[in-house]
Amino acid sequence: MSLPEPIALTVSEAIAASRLSRSELYRAFQRGDLSAKKHGRRTLIMRDELTRYLTNLPNYQAAA
Repeated sequence: MSLPEPIALTVSEAIAASRLSRSELYRAFQRGDLSAKKHGRRTLIMRDELTRYLTNLPNYQAAA
């Protein structure tokens, strides 16, 4: 029996899952593009919120 996917990720887990840097995640928090929750000292990012943020990033367009 496998464990269900967590609904919230720590910053370290979000970095691993998204392949974004810690600095880029915190810049997204500061811009208001990505929201997080606090539980004591721990910062948690809801999995759906991270998916929404990544889905809304602009598409890559190669230079001509």
